[in-house]
Amino acid sequence: MQKGGETFVSCAQKGDVKSMQTLLTNEELNAAEVLQYSRPRSGDRAVHLAARHGHVRVLEFLKAEGADFEAANLDGKRALHEAAASGNGNCVTFLLSSSGVLVDPLKRADWTPLHLACTKADKDVIKQLIEHKANPRLRNKDGWNAFHIAAREGHVEILSYLLDSIPDLWDTVSNNGRTPLHTAALHGKLEAVNLLLTRGKYPVDQADSCGSTPLMDALRDGFVDIAQRLVDQQRADVHKCDILGRTALHLAAQAGCQSSVTFLVNQRQVDVDTPTSKGGHTALHLAAKERHSTMLETLHSLGANINATDDRGRTALHIAAGIQNRACVETLLRLGALNCPDKNGITPSQLVKKQEVLQVFEDT
Repeated sequence: MQKGGETFVSCAQKGDVKSMQTLLTNEELNAAEVLQYSRPRSGDRAVHLAARHGHVRVLEFLKAEGADFEAANLDGKRALHEAAASGNGNCVTFLLSSSGVLVDPLKRADWTPLHLACTKADKDVIKQLIEHKANPRLRNKDGWNAFHIAAREGHVEILSYLLDSIPDLWDTVSNNGRTPLHTAALHGKLEAVNLLLTRGKYPVDQADSCGSTPLMDALRDGFVDIAQRLVDQQRADVHKCDILGRTALHLAAQAGCQSSVTFLVNQRQVDVDTPTSKGGHTALHLAAKERHSTMLETLHSLGANINATDDRGRTALHIAAGIQNRACVETLLRLGALNCPDKNGITPSQLVKKQEVLQVFEDT
């Protein structure tokens, strides 16, 4: 039976209705079992494959044969999930017109067909789902609704359409407190950010559960154009701290994002030696911790104090030596870092365990 069933779903994937008809009329096969066959590894049935590959004629045939359009595969997807995720508008139309097909079924992680549709830029599919009463406010397991997903993808037309349907849909946060503005900023979607700032009413520097603001998210990944927009239009605060006491400068340095660091220091006059409010770490400390030797050079060129200390009296050289990073140790020593003791009397060289790093100190 598996052979007949596998052939059946393969034909559905190819859109071969004639071969499917032949299989169901084969007296050596059990037609009901062939029709309900699902692939062992995925749980996909013929309805899933037809919807995924846009074969409306196959779906029409399967409906006439009594196939279950609400059958779920091992990921929890129904045929409508597959059609919506693939942007197959004709299949979405057919399925929504079929009796018994739910518009908001949940797959694994609580994603609806509308969630999946919003990962694409197909307004027609989204419009059909909304007109059939799909609920844009439904949240997946991470607390994202359809609007959040569209913001991540930067689909301005989709965002506009959703706001036209539900004007306050912008006002949503994920389970970790992230807004669509956070999401658009993090993924570098400038047009989406512009739309959200125009049509939403996000509080200035709204923070997620980690204390990160949209500005921090943009600068962490080098989206200076978005950061400029947030500062100019929303008056975002370049000095705001997250829950670990880090500002956008610290986060950009930690991420190794040179364009963001340069923007903050040169265009926004942020003090390059600003310490974190917890621990007193400078951008140099954090860059060293993350092994960003090039960032160390950038910070130095912007005027950073190469021997700045944290609350424990440690310099960036202490940090680099402690993690046994030769490249950062070499860079710091070349830039003038001193092998001075911290508040406990420990020098950076005393932290070294690797001979190749110790050799750098000896050669300096």
